[in-house]
Amino acid sequence: MSEMSFEQMLDASFKTIHNGEVVEGTIIDVKDGEIILNIGYKSDGIITKNEYSNDTSISLTEAVKVGDTMEAKVLKVNDGEGQVLLTHKRLAAEKGNKRLEEAFESQEVLTATVAQVLDGGLSVVVDEARVFIPASLVSDTYEKNLGQYAGQEIEFVVSEFNPRRRRIIGNRKQLLVAKKSELQKELLEKISVGDVVEGVVKNVTDFGAFVDLGGADGLLHISEMSWGRVENPKKVFKIGETLSVLIKGIENSKIALSLKFENQNPWLTATENYAVGNVVEGRVARMTDFGAFIELEPGVDALLHVSQISHEHVEKPSDVLVISQVITAKVVDFNEADKKISLSMKALEEPPVEMEEAVEEFTEEAATEEIVEELVTEAVEEITEAATAEAVEEVAPEATAEEVEEVTAETTEEEAPEITEEV
Repeated sequence: MSEMSFEQMLDASFKTIHNGEVVEGTIIDVKDGEIILNIGYKSDGIITKNEYSNDTSISLTEAVKVGDTMEAKVLKVNDGEGQVLLTHKRLAAEKGNKRLEEAFESQEVLTATVAQVLDGGLSVVVDEARVFIPASLVSDTYEKNLGQYAGQEIEFVVSEFNPRRRRIIGNRKQLLVAKKSELQKELLEKISVGDVVEGVVKNVTDFGAFVDLGGADGLLHISEMSWGRVENPKKVFKIGETLSVLIKGIENSKIALSLKFENQNPWLTATENYAVGNVVEGRVARMTDFGAFIELEPGVDALLHVSQISHEHVEKPSDVLVISQVITAKVVDFNEADKKISLSMKALEEPPVEMEEAVEEFTEEAATEEIVEELVTEAVEEITEAATAEAVEEVAPEATAEEVEEVTAETTEEEAPEITEEV
């Protein structure tokens, strides 16, 4: 029997290993870029950072320590430098695939952290086995920004498993739909029309807002947002805002909401505030060719007909009024049953004096003055004649014609002013 060389004896004292074989070793050193293991072979095993994990941010010195034992798979018995090149992540991935296969068959709900956000979806890692979740299966609604899921822990089920084609698909949407269906059922069982519940604004559109009631969404239509008029819901509500809403209607799974609470109905006090004859202020809300609609308060509008704007002729309201203008008017009609109020601005104006009336009035005054003047003249003549006759009697019959004439003239001169004044 020939003697063995030292090298042969050394080789004989260690086990034999092969590529693809799974070995167990003890960590004897940890560096930033590699882990060194004693695997009971003549050469140490090396696991680089890239072969330890798919997570590039991981720190080897924090992940493992000297003295730990771990399993690895042999990639190369000799890496060219006499060391055994090992992989930890590929062995873990094989185990992960086995785990995913079992989860696929049982439809088990898995939990994992989002490792990458890709253009078409999310990538998560389960025991170093990658699972791709397409964007369409991330949520039950359209997600514009998948970046919000980066680093988040999410739940999903494996909906497709084909490791040979490297196609392992996860589905989060399925869980969300199932959960929402269950919550919706519970919610519909405990709410009824007329209830006031709290919800969170989930989305706002031009026609209304969708409010999450905790299991189902309700629609708050634009016409139910206020007793007044809402032009743009997006200027009134914000996503995430909490609201107390009234359940107005329930039809199958559709829930109609309202913010028009009856105790806040402005028509409850309208009879008193807008009685016929009251003078009110309002804002021009909108106009048509036949009149302008005046908002007296949110929820109470009144009609100012074009014929009631002014005593002067107005062709159309927009000729003299503008939107949002505040006007003062008088209530001329109030119909509580039909919730209709009519206003008049010209009722507060002084009516203009017509030309014919002015002419008649002037003519009457002139005629009156002429009559008075004639009456005065006649009265003066009559009284003067009487006074003259009386004076003549006093001097007659002895007086001469010249004396009578003189007395008559003096009497007329003295009595005429006094007589006129009396008349």
